[in-house]
Amino acid sequence: MRAVDATFPIDALKGHAGAAAKAEEFATSGETVAIPAPALAETLVGAHHAGGWLLRETLSLLEPFEVLPVDAEVAHEAGRLGAELVRRGERLSGADLLVAACCVTRGVVLVTRDDAFGRVPGLAVERY
Repeated sequence: MRAVDATFPIDALKGHAGAAAKAEEFATSGETVAIPAPALAETLVGAHHAGGWLLRETLSLLEPFEVLPVDAEVAHEAGRLGAELVRRGERLSGADLLVAACCVTRGVVLVTRDDAFGRVPGLAVERY
């Protein structure tokens, strides 16, 4: 299983070539694709703000994705990852730490174009 960051659905809806190719790969592979709950929320902020066709298209795109929830284990892992980054003199937003922790705790590869995730220890990242 792979999971996507908010960059993926946003880019797919904007017609980004890399996201479109990755979406086609997902569709043909039959693989279950997930989205961490914080990434889902981040995506839906813009969709709800725009409303209309963009909200409908976003909901349609996201419908087949499994949602990875945030629970106590994920929260603890986010704290551990955040502390490790701080020790290195780096930072990641709380939402991005939760996205990373959702993937790390489940051993899931994160598909994103956001370079910041590459700094997270133990997180497998696939760029598009």
